[in-house]
Amino acid sequence: MSFLFDRSGLLRPPGAADEADLVGSCIRCARCVEVRPYQSIRLGPITALRSYGTPFIDPLGSPCYLCMRCPEVCPTSALTVVPAVESAMGTARVIEESCYSWTGTVCNQCYRSCPLKGTAIDLDDLLQPVVTEACVGCGVCLHVCPTEPRSIHLVPRGETS
Repeated sequence: MSFLFDRSGLLRPPGAADEADLVGSCIRCARCVEVRPYQSIRLGPITALRSYGTPFIDPLGSPCYLCMRCPEVCPTSALTVVPAVESAMGTARVIEESCYSWTGTVCNQCYRSCPLKGTAIDLDDLLQPVVTEACVGCGVCLHVCPTEPRSIHLVPRGETS
């Protein structure tokens, strides 16, 4: 759960409204949690203050695999139905200095595991992963990265760097 409280903020599920609208419109019904086939969605703990009971994804625990079930069951405008390729949860960034594929050992776990493989993460001519503008920030690449600390930085939508 360290991801939850770092400077990046919360990674919200696909189709999430912007932070203020999500917090204001989410009725904390937990329907999104009930339909999660991969145990991806968690609810903000009481220590999260205004975000208490609202859905978030901790990609180190279980990333979003873009099943798109959560927006379908949301009774409010907190989560709206969007195509997976437009889910815009955030953006991944490869930390080249520690990434195995960028430092001489072919790994490419992030590429092989990406639900939008070849679209959100592609490989350059040297088989090094490159995150494209099509990345939706699902967190799968962060979850599978074998380096410690991870060689992927995930920036939730609305946050910088």
